[in-house]
Amino acid sequence: MRVADWLFGSGRALGFVLLAALIALRIADPPFLENTRNRAFDLFQQFKPRDAAPAPVAIIDIDDKSISELGQWPWPRTRLADLVSRTAEAGAAALAFDIIFSEPDRLSPDLVAQDNEDLPELVREELAALPGNDQVLAAEIAVFPVVVGQTSVRIGAAEAPGALPPEVAHGLIGPDPRPFLLTFPDLVENLPELEAAAAGRGVFSVRPDPDGVYRRVPMVVVVEDRIRLGLAPELLRVATGGAPFAIRTNDAGVEGVVVARQLVQTDADGTVWPYLAPSDANRFVSATDLLGGRVLPDRLDGHLVLVGTSAIGLEDFRATPLGVAMAGVEIHAQVLENILTGSLLVRPNYTIAAELTVVFVLGLLAVLLLPAMGALWVVASALVLLAGYASATWFLFSGQRVLLDPTYPLFATALLVMTMATANYIREERRREQIRGAFGQYVSPDLVARLADSPEDLRLGGETRELTLLFTDVRGFTTISEDFKDNPPGLTALMNRFLTTLSQAILAEGGTIDKFMGDAVMAFWNAPVDVADHAEAACRAALDMQAGVSALNAQRAAEAKEDPAIGTPHVITVGIGINTGTCVVGNMGSDTRFDYTALGDSVNLASRLEGASSLYDVGIALGASTADRVKDSFAILELDLIRVKGKTQPECVFALVGDAALAASGAFVALRSEIQTMLAAYREQDWTGARTALAAARAQAAAADVPLSGYLDLFRDRIEDLASDPPGADWQGVFIATSK
Repeated sequence: MRVADWLFGSGRALGFVLLAALIALRIADPPFLENTRNRAFDLFQQFKPRDAAPAPVAIIDIDDKSISELGQWPWPRTRLADLVSRTAEAGAAALAFDIIFSEPDRLSPDLVAQDNEDLPELVREELAALPGNDQVLAAEIAVFPVVVGQTSVRIGAAEAPGALPPEVAHGLIGPDPRPFLLTFPDLVENLPELEAAAAGRGVFSVRPDPDGVYRRVPMVVVVEDRIRLGLAPELLRVATGGAPFAIRTNDAGVEGVVVARQLVQTDADGTVWPYLAPSDANRFVSATDLLGGRVLPDRLDGHLVLVGTSAIGLEDFRATPLGVAMAGVEIHAQVLENILTGSLLVRPNYTIAAELTVVFVLGLLAVLLLPAMGALWVVASALVLLAGYASATWFLFSGQRVLLDPTYPLFATALLVMTMATANYIREERRREQIRGAFGQYVSPDLVARLADSPEDLRLGGETRELTLLFTDVRGFTTISEDFKDNPPGLTALMNRFLTTLSQAILAEGGTIDKFMGDAVMAFWNAPVDVADHAEAACRAALDMQAGVSALNAQRAAEAKEDPAIGTPHVITVGIGINTGTCVVGNMGSDTRFDYTALGDSVNLASRLEGASSLYDVGIALGASTADRVKDSFAILELDLIRVKGKTQPECVFALVGDAALAASGAFVALRSEIQTMLAAYREQDWTGARTALAAARAQAAAADVPLSGYLDLFRDRIEDLASDPPGADWQGVFIATSK
C-alpha cells in the first residue's frame, strides 16, 4: 500500500480535515468554547475553594440589619461621614467606597430649606447656613485615606464631555497597554467635592462573562484614553503610601501590574482571576454595629476596609464561579486577599500552546490508529490518555493555581474518534442541542421539540408579531419579605415554590417565560413559534395560576399545622394582567449579554393591567383586545374605562373570573347584565340607576360565587362622591390612573 493511500484512505482524510478544523476552532476560541472552559474552571473552584487565610481586609456592610435599625437607603451623607470617622478611629489603614455618590444628598439642610417653602424664614435661613451633608462627608474624607468608587458606562455620554478624569501617576514597562485593556468611553463620577477630597479613585465596574458569571476583575482599565486602577488595587496603592503604579506589557498584551511594590500577574487584558473562598461572615462588620460602638477595638486595626452592601433589597449580588451569588463588595475584598496572600489564579500565555499540542498529539493518534486498530483498543487508549491529561489539569490547579483547560482536548479527541464513523449523526445532534440550549429556559418542552424539528420556524434578531402578554405580581410582598428579613433562605425557598407554580402553568399552555423580576413574572404567547389560540392559552394559564397558588397556600397551611414552629404562613395573593397586541420580539440586549424578549406599547399596557387588577380588587385584569378574543370561551366582566399612566387614550378593562362553565350559568349572565347596566348609568351620570344596578349586581355576585365586593365597594364610593360633586357635562366616565 502506498504511503499516500495509508495516510489519506480509510477515512483518514476526513480525520485530518476535522483535526485541522478543531485546531483552528480552538485558535478562534468562539464564545461557546470559552463558556465550557470557564465552567470547568468553576468546577475546580467548587471542588476546592480557597481556604480563607487571615488577611487584613474587612468589609463595612450596609446589610439588612443596618437598614432595619438605621433606616432605608440612601442614608444621609452625614451618617457616612460618621462611618469614615469611626473607621479612622478604629485604626484602619485606608477605606474604599464600593458606592457611587453622583448626586447631592437630598437631606442636606440647604436642600431641605429649598424644598420646604412653608418653613419660617428664620428657620430656612438657619438651615441654609449649615454645612451641606456632602461637605461634611468631604471633610471627613479629606483627613483619612479614602478611595471613592467610580463606575463605567459602555456608551459615551450624550452631553458635551466635561473635564477629563485625573490620572494617577504610573509607569509603562514595555509597549503601550491601551490596545489590550478593557475600554470604557466615560465614567459616572462622584460629586466634585468628594472627588477632590479623596486620596484615590478606583473603578469598581466588573464585566461578567457571556453566561453572566463574574470570573475576572480588571486591575486597570482605560477611560477616555486614560489608564485607571480598579477599586481593589487603588485601595492597596493608597494604603501603602500612594506611590505610582506601573504596567508591564509585551507584544502579546499585559503581563502584570506593579502596585504596592509587588507585581500582580494579569491576563493579557489586565484582568485577574480571583481564587474565591466561600462567603465568610468574618469579613463583614455591620455598619450599624460600627456606628453603634459594638465592634471590638482591634477589629479594623491596620485593615484595608471596603464599604458596600449585602442588603437583599439593594440587589448588589453577582453570580460567581462557586455557583452561588456573592455581594459585589465581597468580590473586591477577595481580590485584595488574593493579592496580599499571593493566591490569585493564573492562566499564563503558554497554556494555550499546551492545550493545542495536546489536541494535535491525541487527535493525530486517533486519526492514524483508528482504521488500523480495533475501535475498542483505540477508545481504551484514548480514555487512559485523556484521564491522565485531565488529572494533570487538576493537579496544576490544586498545587500551582494554574488554569489549564481540561475540556477542549478531551472533547476534540473524543469527537475525532466518534466523528470518523458518525459525522453526519453528530452534526445533526449538535444542531438540535444548540436550539435546545438557546430556548430551553424560555419555552415549554413541546415548543423546544418543535423548534428542534423545524428550525425554519425560528427567526431571531427582532420581528413584529401579535402576542398575548401576561404580567404577575404578589400583592403585599413587602410585608412578606419583612417577615423573612432574618431568614433570607426561607424567603428564597418560598419564592422558588411560588414561581415554580406560575412557571408550570405558563409552560403547560405553551407560553414563553420572558423573565422573573423578584416576585413577578413576565410571559408571552405566539413567539418564538405560532400559537393559534394565544389569547385563550394565556387566560387558561392565568386561571391555572390562581388554582395553583390556592393549592400552595393550602399546602403551606397544612405544613404550619404539622409544625407549629413555622408560624402562621402568609396567604399569597397574585395579581395578573393580560393584554394582546402587536410587539417586537427577538434577541435584544448588549454586545455581551442578551435576552429573548418583547417590546412595545402592548407590553407596557399588560404591565399596567396587572396594577389595575389590584385597583379593582380582581385576580385577573384583561385588556379590551384580549377580552374580545376570549369573550365566548371564558367568564369575563367589563370593569371600567381607564386611562393608565403614560397613555392618552382610555382602555376598557375587563376581569377574567372563570371558565366557560361559569360563563354559561344563569347567575353569571345576570351578574354581567347588572354590571353593564351599572356602568351605563354611571357613565350617563344617572346616579340613582347606578346605585340600583350596583345593589342588584352585589346580590348576583353572591349567587354566582364571584368575589367582587372590593370592586363594587370602589364603585359605590365613586358614585356617592360624584353624586355629591358632579363631574360636568363633558365627563366621559374615564378613570385616570395616577400610578402604575
